[in-house]
Amino acid sequence: MSKIFNLRGIWYSLSSNQRFFIRRLYYFPKDTMDGITGKRHKYVPPRGYIYTGSPASAEDYLKQGQHQVQMLMKYANLQPDHQVLDIGSGIGRTAIALTDFLKENGSYEGFDVVERGVQWCNTRINKEHANFNFKYVPLFNDLYNTATLKATEFTFPYAENSIDVAFSFSVFTHMLIEEIQHYFNQIYRVLKPGGVCFSTFFLYDETSEAYISTKKDFSFPVKKDGFRLMNENVKSGNIAIDKKKLSKMLTSENFELVSIIDGFWKDEVRDTAKAEY
Repeated sequence: MSKIFNLRGIWYSLSSNQRFFIRRLYYFPKDTMDGITGKRHKYVPPRGYIYTGSPASAEDYLKQGQHQVQMLMKYANLQPDHQVLDIGSGIGRTAIALTDFLKENGSYEGFDVVERGVQWCNTRINKEHANFNFKYVPLFNDLYNTATLKATEFTFPYAENSIDVAFSFSVFTHMLIEEIQHYFNQIYRVLKPGGVCFSTFFLYDETSEAYISTKKDFSFPVKKDGFRLMNENVKSGNIAIDKKKLSKMLTSENFELVSIIDGFWKDEVRDTAKAEY
């Protein structure tokens, strides 16, 4: 195994609170300097608070959110008056960009399993945008918390046929397969007829499976039935799903798979070039 993978294994062996503490400590000097120099946007959290994606400067954090909104506009036909649902709202990366996009007759609902992220968003974004609401849901996830409520038992706290666009960025990459299936069921329930869901996954097929199971810096060596895991002991750490299995999962919930926009993480040539998706 590579040194990078061993370090990832050590990281996953820590408790969620230990990982949060280490991130806070590691980024404390940069976060302190950002506060002194005034480089931080009022909605953007300190680097050490960010637990989804890579910690970034305020400028990069805002750009990431703007890129996500552009993708929703392009692929989900997101409109300013839509009612949107952010599944795994994190610490506001997408919500911040949506504050400049959604009109007052549009609305944003988001929920997350990490309470500190929800608190941050409610004390900053919701304070100035009443149509932006964030809910904390105490669901167990071996990557993020030790709550007892199972994701497979969770009913989305939103009415049927109430959402135009639902989306999730880097959520289904950190859930068990049965949890993902249940979330598909809940998404379909809350979407309006003709509504759209846009989500990101680690997807593979027979042409890329061998590569992702052995690549040095980001591999999925643990083979399961239609999916692969990065770490057997932390099953929510990272999960990759076979495209055929995903299609069956969606069909069973009456979803129509419109398109798959492949990234470059599983392509040997483009990975070497470190291309962006």
